[in-house]
Amino acid sequence: MEKIASFTINHLKLQPGVYVSRKDTVGDNTISTFDLRMTAPNEEPVMNTAEMHTIEHLAATFLRNHADYKDKTIYFGPMGCRTGFYLLLAGDYTSKDIVPLVTEMYEFVRDFEGDVPGASAKDCGNYLDMNLNMAKYLARKYLDNVLCDIDDSRLIYPQ
Repeated sequence: MEKIASFTINHLKLQPGVYVSRKDTVGDNTISTFDLRMTAPNEEPVMNTAEMHTIEHLAATFLRNHADYKDKTIYFGPMGCRTGFYLLLAGDYTSKDIVPLVTEMYEFVRDFEGDVPGASAKDCGNYLDMNLNMAKYLARKYLDNVLCDIDDSRLIYPQ
């Protein structure tokens, strides 16, 4: 069997960043998949499910309500390895194109106050597995260490 694209990336060299994971064509449309890598694989501890789940709820809510991207957002969700998230957008985008969006999204998570959207038994299948404080901490860390002053070393997959 052929390896899928995400398994061909050298995870021993991969650092937190914003990467184009793949581009797919559906009819006349391009779907851009982004790897929002928040931790260094196999170097740092992975994120716990509670904070990832909280980031997922907040970021998905942010994206689905964004003035420019709500109709372009296909999917936002966690990586199984718990080192980051996938963001799928309708359109042909580069990593650099979406840094402002990703920055705005993580600022939203960092600054969020109140009840996490969808964090109720009626709305979510595991609503008790949430940690807003850690989600905010991880968003701040990603903003400070990666998104602010990001350069090509964090925008293009390592070879």
